[in-house]
Amino acid sequence: MSGAEHRHGAVHETPDQGGAYPRLTPQQLRELAGQGEHRKTHGGEVLYREGEPFREFAAILSGTVEILQDFGGPEERTVAVHGPGRFLGELGLLEGEVAFDTAVVREAGEILAVPAEPLRLLVGRDPVLGDLILRAYLGRRYLLIGLGAGFRILGSCYSPDTLRLREFAARNRLPHRWVDLEKDKEAESLLRRFSIRPEETPVVLWKGERILRNPSNAELARLIGLPAPSPEPGRCDVMVVGAGPAGLAAAVYGASDGLRTVTVDAVATGGQAATSSRIENYLGFPSGVSGGELVERAVLQAHKFGARLMVPAEVDGLTPQDDAYEVSFTDGSRTRADAVVLASGVWYRRLEVPGIDRLEGVSVYYAATVHEAGLCRADPVAVVGGGNSAGQAALFLATHASRVRLLVRGGDLNADMSRYLVDQVTRHPKIEVLLRTEVRGVTGEEKLESLTVQDNADGERRELPATALFVFIGARPRTDWLGGVLALDEKGFVLTGADARAAADAARWDPLGRGPLLLETSLPGVFAAGDVRSGSVKRVASAAGEGAMAIRLVHEHREKAGALVRTVGPEGPHPTG
Repeated sequence: MSGAEHRHGAVHETPDQGGAYPRLTPQQLRELAGQGEHRKTHGGEVLYREGEPFREFAAILSGTVEILQDFGGPEERTVAVHGPGRFLGELGLLEGEVAFDTAVVREAGEILAVPAEPLRLLVGRDPVLGDLILRAYLGRRYLLIGLGAGFRILGSCYSPDTLRLREFAARNRLPHRWVDLEKDKEAESLLRRFSIRPEETPVVLWKGERILRNPSNAELARLIGLPAPSPEPGRCDVMVVGAGPAGLAAAVYGASDGLRTVTVDAVATGGQAATSSRIENYLGFPSGVSGGELVERAVLQAHKFGARLMVPAEVDGLTPQDDAYEVSFTDGSRTRADAVVLASGVWYRRLEVPGIDRLEGVSVYYAATVHEAGLCRADPVAVVGGGNSAGQAALFLATHASRVRLLVRGGDLNADMSRYLVDQVTRHPKIEVLLRTEVRGVTGEEKLESLTVQDNADGERRELPATALFVFIGARPRTDWLGGVLALDEKGFVLTGADARAAADAARWDPLGRGPLLLETSLPGVFAAGDVRSGSVKRVASAAGEGAMAIRLVHEHREKAGALVRTVGPEGPHPTG
């Protein structure tokens, strides 16, 4: 039923769906009243509009409000109807993004309106209210993603730029819909409607009004209200490169300690952790937590303490400069930092199988989020890998696919997967575990139809039906830009501590009278944390712990550097005190 048709019928409040539409208690409404104002509403009034920034948080005191997608457009439809006690908005209100739907008053009444910024501060300060609003907003965001709301990406499944835009949208948890230029019937009409030549694709369409032709990630970010500010030409205390669990932890602890902290990421906040459907062994979440929720909580914390988060902003250079470092970006901008924390994480490795390239992004994926799972419907799928990421993906996909086959090269699932995941995977009725099994071939032109797999024990090959393949076979570090700058191990991971000292330039360290600290690299004041660090434990909790520890070591470095400045003058060292 469309929104227009719905408004002529009876008004029925939408039932709560998994905590997405909770009610505020009278006590919570009283607390919010101290930050906002009561305001009368009238029928047909638009409280916020798709494509425009959120100005305020609104709690309904009386009357009803309808949430619509594509309001006034050809695809208008009702998302939800809310009555007294409920509140409006979704994740964009907390993140500073534009709205992905429209709120229209159905029955006149009264709302409690709270400006967006005080609401963000209140969410960070009040654990009960903050948890209620954050969980509801996350639930609403995932509902919008499932509905295909938001902007449309029109492009070929064979285009690298199409894959880039889809990855950016998925990793940033942005509601959108992909229209495949190769096989979607809607594609041709959209090309004619907007006078787009095929060679101009991929394009991003927003509300049938705005067209971005092959936009950069930064241009797409600006479209949805997240401009990536250029780094300030001045100086920050700490530059954190990478916004995964390690980088976000460094941002939170650095900013909360009063350091001027800037955190940058080339693609999205959350890193690989954000693609995890459920993390069940993270301390403090006994029932588990999705990667997206964990990341959003961390982002709110970082903003609460005053850290600057810039996404997308890609670093391409690190140059020692006196007692600090110059960090350069691909857009040509530069900034200076007293200390640097490298938390750039890893890339998932590609599966080397003939013919698989043409299916990547179409039915071969390196993440298992709600976007990819929504494409599986009730079809059989396969997951390759024997680690925790593969186990979590298999369990998540089993809620969507008719059957999930977990293909493991080794002979023991316990070798690389946590015991709690092994138990869940092996007991799940929809999951079949195939040990000592590798993918040798793929079948399908426009999309995956089947896999050729080989049993490593006897060499036997067979065909398995599969409409999607999810690959989790290890990772390589994001350190291409650091070659020749600091010491890396043979796989490209960053050396720290004693390992870094063995490869460090003594001329840099002898004047300091010390060697690299525990997480310090071969450059003084440059630290590495999380998956990018050589020898690190590849777990979310340990990455967050290293991010926090890196800030403690930054303080130690600054204290020792300050002492050195005080004791070394034009006539050389002299005693202090």
